[in-house]
Amino acid sequence: MIVGASEKHAQNEAAQGEPASALCAPVCVEIPEGWFAMGCEAGRDEEKPVHQVWVDRFSMAALQVRNLDYEVFLKHTPHPPPKHWKESPFDDPHQPVVAVSWFDAVAYAHWLSAATGHRYRLPTEAEWERAARGGQEQLLYVWGDAPPNEREEYLRRWGGEVKAPLPVGLAPPNAYGLFDIGENIHEWCADWFHKNYYVQSAVRNPQGPADGDRRASRGGSWRHHVKVSRCAARSSIPPAFMYADYGFRLVREV
Repeated sequence: MIVGASEKHAQNEAAQGEPASALCAPVCVEIPEGWFAMGCEAGRDEEKPVHQVWVDRFSMAALQVRNLDYEVFLKHTPHPPPKHWKESPFDDPHQPVVAVSWFDAVAYAHWLSAATGHRYRLPTEAEWERAARGGQEQLLYVWGDAPPNEREEYLRRWGGEVKAPLPVGLAPPNAYGLFDIGENIHEWCADWFHKNYYVQSAVRNPQGPADGDRRASRGGSWRHHVKVSRCAARSSIPPAFMYADYGFRLVREV
């Protein structure tokens, strides 16, 4: 399991009254600027057409936000805990926090930004797909073209008796150093969702539609491991919904 420098510091100093910013600042990896082919012609209608997109350089959290991170947020704010908080089988500190709404994720990002002095936010769909691909545009999945059920990792993630996400960081990261991206939980994105958005998407740093009634999400989850595990696959739900297979990871602006 990955433990970054800031987390080690937090573990060593937590009992001495270390500020919240030191306890939960995520370890981030840099995603380089550049063009990539967004979408998939062999995918569902909302993944078409494949189009070239430019994304500026940014940093993304190597890990999905965990229960131990979210607990610091809850202790320092009046924000209510999510559903299933401290309930088995979702209560491992190193599992990703789940059953958070889009609004909860945004509130966490705003609090973390104020606590650390760095601007954190949810990724756009374009940023998420750029990061998940790891510079390997031609592959269907983060790990390659093999379907999820042909991977050795499949049984550990989806073949066991416990129906819940795994603790983060157990499997190797993608080419950019991101753990569990594309699996474990669906990750909230910043964008409103529209199935035909790619027809008029901006070429540089697309932000999604101006409005809507559903927010975009990306990646497969412990509950839905095949349908949306592909790098280009898109999904969405209303932003107030709180599902046990939904969580998030943050990006940090550079």
